Parts: sequence; C-alpha cells; structure tokens
Amino acid sequence: MTREDVRAGRFAGRVAMVTGAASGMGAAVARQLIAEGAGAVVLADVNGEGAAAVAEGLPGARAIALDVTDAAAVDGAFRDVLRRDGRLDVLVHAAGVDDPEAKRRIADATAEGRPVELTDSLDDASWRRVLRVNLDGTFHVLRAAVRVMRPAGAGAIAVIGSSSAFDTPVGYPHYAASKAGVHALAQAVAKEVIASGIRVNVVAPGPTETGMAARTPEALRAGFADPRVRPYATPEEISEIALFLVSDAAANLVGAVLLANGGRFTA
Repeated sequence: MTREDVRAGRFAGRVAMVTGAASGMGAAVARQLIAEGAGAVVLADVNGEGAAAVAEGLPGARAIALDVTDAAAVDGAFRDVLRRDGRLDVLVHAAGVDDPEAKRRIADATAEGRPVELTDSLDDASWRRVLRVNLDGTFHVLRAAVRVMRPAGAGAIAVIGSSSAFDTPVGYPHYAASKAGVHALAQAVAKEVIASGIRVNVVAPGPTETGMAARTPEALRAGFADPRVRPYATPEEISEIALFLVSDAAANLVGAVLLANGGRFTA
C-alpha cells in the first residue's frame, strides 16, 4: 500500500465541518477532507455563495451561510450537523478577518519612511470588529463543537491562529491581540476537553496566499520578502498542517500551537 493510498482514506467516513470555507485555507481544507475520504463535510462561511461554489462537485460536501459572531446561528449549525449526520468527528475553524484600512496606513508609513502611528486613532468599531470575529467567533465555534462532541466522547479540532500572536506587527494591535486570545482560548479548552476524548490544537501560519494576503499593500508584502526564508505559504501547505492535527497521527498532540511561518522566526 502506497503513502497516497493511506492518505486517500485518512478521513474515511468522517463527518467534518470547516468554517471560513469559501476561500483560502478553509477551502483547501474542505477539498482535501473530501479527497481523503470524508463522508460528509459542511462548508460554513459568512459568504454562503462562495462556500457553495467551493462545495460544488465535491461528493458529500454541503455549504451553509454562517456568521460566527452570531452565537445562536453557530449553535444551530452544529445541531443541524448532529441531526443530519449523527455526529461530528472533525472541525477545522478557519474563519477570521483582518483590517485592510490598518494595513493601508502601515504600508503608507513604511513607504514614506515615517513611524507607524495607529493605536491612538484606532476606533472602537475597528477594534470590536476584529475581536468579535476572530476571538468571539472562535469561542462560539469551540463551545458549539464541544456541546456536540462531548456526549460522543470523541472529536478532533484544529483552529487557525496566526504568527502575528508572537511577532505582534507594529500598527496591528487588534489583530495580534485577537489571535493571541485565540491561541490561549484554544489551549485552555484543550486542557479541559481532552478528558472527554476531544483534541484541540492550533496552527499559526505566517504570510499565506489567501484573500487577506491579496488585500495586503505591496509595501507590506515587500517587507515580508526575505531570501533567508520560504516565501508566502500556499493555502494547501497550511491545510496539510491543519489536517495532520485532526488526524489519528496527531493523537498525542493536545493544546499544541504549531508555528508555520517558513522560518521567519521561532517561538
């Protein structure tokens, strides 16, 4: 039996949900779950049409529109998986947002050779938007998943965090704080729910070619260019790490935060 044969059945018959599945890492994860034998995969995204486009042609995939900031909607989506499929084996939580306006201001300051000055003018709405989606949304999704998985005594969860939680980019305090919170939240939940047979781990990507990256001004992208490290990761490369974390091969990993930034720094 070849390595490809083993991988083709790695998630045979599993029931999975992927948030943020309309594009980028979430879409890559959903496609790979189906390719590796998952019996049912729910593609959830606030962009329901985008999720449906990714699900089209994938056997066993179905798409739903889901805003992770809406706690009741998140609970309902997970209950629906339980009702339709009887269980939830795997969750990959990839939903999240950045702040394009903050990126633009950082890029402008960088290009003009002046210090980045953002915190004193960061408004409450921008702060709350990033924290609401990235941190509150992760709490809603993890809580709903535990409610479904705990009675079954099994489950595997991978959360997409960010290297920004470690290197805390200048001018990006709300994003860095949100992702640091995501890491701590996931690790705290992991320590609790392993007693119920549920594993929770985190992958913390560095620069990755996603929709967020496409909105990054060129001045900032150029700042990430470093001949000593790997270039921007592909969504598929990060997907491989997330799927390892929810596979049986990672049975002894609980509360891990895997830094996947191509060697830009270590933590």
